[in-house]
Amino acid sequence: MIYGTTAKILRVNLTTGSIEIEELSEDFYRLYPGGKAIAGYILLNELPPHTDPFDPDNVLVFANGLLTGAPVSTATRYVVSARSPLTMGYGESEAGGFWGPELKMAGYEAIVVKGRSPEPVYLWIHEDAVEVRPAGHLWGRLTAEVQDQIRDESGDDKIRVLQTGPAGENLVRFAGITNDLRHFNGRNGMGAVMGSKNLRAIAVRGRQRYKSLAYDPDALLKLGRELARRVPENPQSWDLQHRGTPGIVEPLNTSGILPTRNFRQGAFENVDQVKWEAYENELLTARRSCYACAVRCKREVAVDGQVSEYGGPEYETVGAFGPNCGVSDLQAIARANDLCNAYMLDTISTGATIAFAMECYEHGLIGPADTDGLDLRFGNGDAMITMVKRIAKREGFGDLLAEGSLRAAQEIGGDAQFFAMQVKGQELPMHDPRGKYTVGIGYAISEIGADHLVVAHDTMLTNPDSIPFQNARPLGITEAQPARSMGEEKMKQFYVLEKLTSLEKVIGYCFFGPAPRSYIQIEEMLLSINAATGWELDLEEALLIGERATNMARVFNAREGFSREDDQLPERLFQGLENGALQGEAMPRQEFKQALDFLYRVKGWDIETGNPTRERLESLSLGWAAGMIA
Repeated sequence: MIYGTTAKILRVNLTTGSIEIEELSEDFYRLYPGGKAIAGYILLNELPPHTDPFDPDNVLVFANGLLTGAPVSTATRYVVSARSPLTMGYGESEAGGFWGPELKMAGYEAIVVKGRSPEPVYLWIHEDAVEVRPAGHLWGRLTAEVQDQIRDESGDDKIRVLQTGPAGENLVRFAGITNDLRHFNGRNGMGAVMGSKNLRAIAVRGRQRYKSLAYDPDALLKLGRELARRVPENPQSWDLQHRGTPGIVEPLNTSGILPTRNFRQGAFENVDQVKWEAYENELLTARRSCYACAVRCKREVAVDGQVSEYGGPEYETVGAFGPNCGVSDLQAIARANDLCNAYMLDTISTGATIAFAMECYEHGLIGPADTDGLDLRFGNGDAMITMVKRIAKREGFGDLLAEGSLRAAQEIGGDAQFFAMQVKGQELPMHDPRGKYTVGIGYAISEIGADHLVVAHDTMLTNPDSIPFQNARPLGITEAQPARSMGEEKMKQFYVLEKLTSLEKVIGYCFFGPAPRSYIQIEEMLLSINAATGWELDLEEALLIGERATNMARVFNAREGFSREDDQLPERLFQGLENGALQGEAMPRQEFKQALDFLYRVKGWDIETGNPTRERLESLSLGWAAGMIA
């Protein structure tokens, strides 16, 4: 028996209707034990180079983490990967919730979808049975309606439904995926890839429990109980339980790095109307969680007096539709969130693309004739909400914005490209790197475009007496570094932290669980892996798993024509903030270049091309991938 896994991949070809089950070998599993690692391996080996993301030949992978479904808090994550229609590179988006654990209970580690169905369909997976069911009656309907309909058809309200929405059907390049209406694979347009395959949903019901897979289920259960008990004792996890991610709005504003008016400013004059206390008073109705997670960071809210079916806006959503669009009406922000989740749009890219359009409007690059009469200025919440709908439906000016800010800027012309706050075509999350430099490095080198979950943020490791810094010591991090630094020691820390974060994406841990961000210690991560698998991994071996996954994604992009030239930041970030605590501060251009030079060397990547060297790939047991780099 191979412990810790079902050792099965479900393969579905929607063109032919074929359904097959692949058994994994233990040798494969040791190198690619889940999530990001399985997805990267499959895409590199099965997706033909330069395949258009909307071509039937694009491969769509849903892959659980090694520990997904284990009775350990925050071990709930899975990844969805394909060639991204937004960036044209390696595409990946993670989510938590309940769908991933349910897929493992049904007996599968991953689903690989190829081809395109001639008609809309959904997959129905229940125990050993897998069906491709008609979905013509679901096409065009909002996500809550579709979930209810699928559960009604099967007579089981415990079914976990993963789906895209009308935005995915309409091939909006940043359409996302949801499970249970409250957990989201938002980034990189994976929902549009689902839509291009006429695949509306994947419904799952399973009954197997993780303890039947684990090498030492008692050790896992004991660890899970200890971690759940500890959540209130750690300031970071307790804060997430109490306030959730919206709690960081005010601290970022105070620090001068709350993206405001399309990243021109770092502080929002109306922050009191959107900070946590306002959210708690105006929106909050309850707190929810993901599978077996004691953190409970999910917020439930009332929108216009009615409890939302879609959960409450996270920080990224509050930031994107609030300060970044100059909007201070929490109800408008919550309505925009509901619309994104009903149509299934990534809230980050949607809000950021609308903020881009608002700046273009205020500079006269577009006008009412272009925007179908909308007065698309910063602060106009009604126009923002209308534009969300038009993007999802690809109506009027929304059809152009549905292409993302980079493509829209290229069409608009003039100075519009300066206002497109994106990397590799993906819009920036709501964290301004002018106040935490390695976040900017992460944006630049991330294989999926701008991503705020590449490494632990700088501000966690500036105080040597802090809990996060003490948590990071087992990683060899012993010297505190300023948040606004990109020196060699900082880049060495980046290298280690990137491997750790990538490992989390392989084994299925949420960013809000493990150290240094939160309460699960490094040695406890290793304990959980070894109790599940029976392996005796040490930290160095575990970090290699994460590094292997990152390098496969980098090889994928190199194969598709990406190079060091794509590891850039928007020009605006090299200019000073207009207000706030860091007014006038900018990313230092030369220091940024030097940091990348040093980081490439540390990572074993060619300094000129930014590609992994053959020597580095061979050291990671990826010699087979070296020939894929042009």
